[in-house]
Amino acid sequence: MRRSGPPGPAGDRHWRGSARFALTCALVFCTLSLLVDWDAGSLSPPRALLWVALSAALCAVLLPQRVSAGPGRLAVRTPWRRHLVHTDALVCVRQYDGVSSHLVLRDVHGHRLELDPRVLVANPLLWHELDTGVRRSLERGTLRRGAEVLHRLGHRIDDETARAVLRASGLS
Repeated sequence: MRRSGPPGPAGDRHWRGSARFALTCALVFCTLSLLVDWDAGSLSPPRALLWVALSAALCAVLLPQRVSAGPGRLAVRTPWRRHLVHTDALVCVRQYDGVSSHLVLRDVHGHRLELDPRVLVANPLLWHELDTGVRRSLERGTLRRGAEVLHRLGHRIDDETARAVLRASGLS
């Protein structure tokens, strides 16, 4: 019989596929650029190193943020840095719309995190952890600005989930 311990952190279930896509694009770019340069007769070790470096930069740019959440925290890991906020001690939540919509979360400890809201829409477990922490922040009175932003996002996530259930059941 298995022992049940504390649940592991919730994570972005689509991250592996997106990371695989970024790596594939970088490898295809590297291969094609090396082949074209070799065919032109101008491939040399410095040029090969340049193509490999450009491919690595492309991979780093395309690699998505890795989002994880646990009780009272939300973390975003980039290739260079890890950002963490305490969701049960949030002070402010803002949403910036435009070409690249993103949420900005700040906690009482001065930590700041930027997050694409589509990650929350696609991952209900991440949303649940964030929503639970936001409710604690509201109970404690630390969340002064931005509760309406998360309320709207919650409605959007609920609508998307209901549509997915209806599609899966064949009712829509």
